[in-house]
Amino acid sequence: SKSPSPRQNTPVRYFIMKSSNLQNIDTSQQKGIWSTRPSNERKLNGAFWESSMVYLIFSVQGSGHFQGFARMGSSIGCEKSQDWGSAGFGGVFKVEWIRKESIPFQFAHHLLNPWNDNKKVQ
Repeated sequence: SKSPSPRQNTPVRYFIMKSSNLQNIDTSQQKGIWSTRPSNERKLNGAFWESSMVYLIFSVQGSGHFQGFARMGSSIGCEKSQDWGSAGFGGVFKVEWIRKESIPFQFAHHLLNPWNDNKKVQ
């Protein structure tokens, strides 16, 4: 499939997206949207415009699992969504869910993040 990013020959980026509850993940999977804190928007938008692809790996805080992963389908705009209420979230952006499955962190313990002191990815 064609990348939504204008930069075809640049690296793929990956981000772990923590959610405070499963309802946000369900909403995202149903509507193909996501919203994050304003403090994350600049980094995600930069990755979207500077990378060939941005993958978001979702996990509910305290669940011990990943709930699936999606591709970032648009940059983050100013429009907000009532789906996330008024809990300090920023603009909404499109996500294209690739896999919706609960995967225990232990299945990914062999993955280490070199940009986070080689800590396990979870």
